[in-house]
Amino acid sequence: MSSGLVIRLEEPDDQPAVRSVVAAAFGDDALPALLDDLRGSAAWLGLSFVAVLDDEVIGHVAYSRAWVDDPTELVDVLVLSPLSIRPDHKSRGIGTALVVESLEQLGGRDEPLLFLEGDPGFYSRLGFVPAEPLGFRSPSVRIPSRAFQVRPLPGRPGRVTGALVYPDVWWRHDAVGLRSSDG
Repeated sequence: MSSGLVIRLEEPDDQPAVRSVVAAAFGDDALPALLDDLRGSAAWLGLSFVAVLDDEVIGHVAYSRAWVDDPTELVDVLVLSPLSIRPDHKSRGIGTALVVESLEQLGGRDEPLLFLEGDPGFYSRLGFVPAEPLGFRSPSVRIPSRAFQVRPLPGRPGRVTGALVYPDVWWRHDAVGLRSSDG
């Protein structure tokens, strides 16, 4: 990892740079558009972090609201997405540092769980495990079971199971799961 890297909460002036990093990381404007709409939705909690090196935003991660439809109650949880590193800074440990340090900064929040759709080879090193064996159902059949992952947070104790429910902004952008490229 690069020395001099700073992980901090995103500031309003960072938003154009964040949008640029997300677009570069994913190769199009679909995720930046989702992020724009997340910011104005009920899912947005202001839990948006940047990685800054030499006064430039080179990475970003956001945590937003979702729910688990537990048999006894609807439980607030977090979703990690998107995680973006500028392509010229990939494979240098910045993504790992961004997730680890931002999770520490989440501190004493009440949400007991953090979900994501992602590469188990990367995220398992950060404490994420497959969610289905723990009694969670994916919000979409398009999410490969290996990619549907969860990590406990030091929030409210107790056993939670059920379906993960994404806020409508994710569905409006068709950003849940994978779409087949052949139609």
